[in-house]
Amino acid sequence: MAKEHETQEQEPKKKPNKVIPIILGVLLIGGIIFGIKEYIYYGKHIDTDDAQIDGDISPVVTRVGGYVDSIYFEENTHVNANQVLVKIDDRDYKVKLEQAQAAQVGASAGINVNQSQIYANEANSSSAKAQVTSAAARLDKVKKDYDRYANLVKDGSVTQQQFDQAKADLDVAQATYSASKDQYKAAVEQIGTTRSQLKVTNTGVSQKQVDIDFAKLQLSYTTVKAPSGGIASKKSVQLGQLVQAGQTLFNIVNDNSLYITANFKETQLDEMKNGQKVDIEVDAYPDMKLEGTVYNFSPATGAKFSLLPPDNATGNFVKVVQRVPVKIKISASKEVLDRLRPGMSVKVSVIKG
Repeated sequence: MAKEHETQEQEPKKKPNKVIPIILGVLLIGGIIFGIKEYIYYGKHIDTDDAQIDGDISPVVTRVGGYVDSIYFEENTHVNANQVLVKIDDRDYKVKLEQAQAAQVGASAGINVNQSQIYANEANSSSAKAQVTSAAARLDKVKKDYDRYANLVKDGSVTQQQFDQAKADLDVAQATYSASKDQYKAAVEQIGTTRSQLKVTNTGVSQKQVDIDFAKLQLSYTTVKAPSGGIASKKSVQLGQLVQAGQTLFNIVNDNSLYITANFKETQLDEMKNGQKVDIEVDAYPDMKLEGTVYNFSPATGAKFSLLPPDNATGNFVKVVQRVPVKIKISASKEVLDRLRPGMSVKVSVIKG
């Protein structure tokens, strides 16, 4: 027993393990450095990953109905502005145009007829006016003869029969004068009536011209052109298909229309303003570093623009931090923009100051 005790006293004592304190120290220092870096970073940046690339997408719809005659593009290919993309069978619309043109020719012929009637009525009016002048002269002579016979019959210089004849001639002359005046008045009124008819005919011709213009417009709609340059996609039209007016045929993602919609928390907007620089990271291209600029802010939160906006007036209220859409313009070359697509997720970092 004594020997065992001496052996135990001679064994060296175990040294304390220093690895764990070193590891803890390194982790503590790393955590402090990380915390300082994060504090400095977020002191100069405002981040969100609730953001995506957006763009102007133009739906192309038909303005007239008909059967699709030709298609001049492939899906997901680039098209130029005003490029003819779809042709609708236009034979029906050509016939309608010809009908409108024929109707205008008929209405124009009516103008010549009315003009001829005006000339004839003016001639009749001149003749009637001459008859009035002649009847007035005749009446004046017969009246003077009657006055003379009226004086002569008193002293017996003329017979009663001669006086009666003079009176009869006066009555006839007065009736003739009155009738000629009525004829002249009717001729003048007929001129006015014919001129009114001419105005109506002219209006009809103008209406026929409107019908022609409308028929030409409808005919032009059978040729569907690209409203802008971009990528044609979501094609939903085939050869021989019967399409209706207002039907969407495809969509065009417009060139140079890409931007970013970033949904920042309302608590992050205090230090944001238009014109601030933005760093952009695209999830699809991790190595692609983009820059942008804050362009404008939405006038309302995203919740207010939703189909069923929340109503907090019931009293069952739970406060939730709202998000406000912010539009960010992208500063990049065309080659870079061509790789981006609306709907891609991105992370944005607004630089304060």
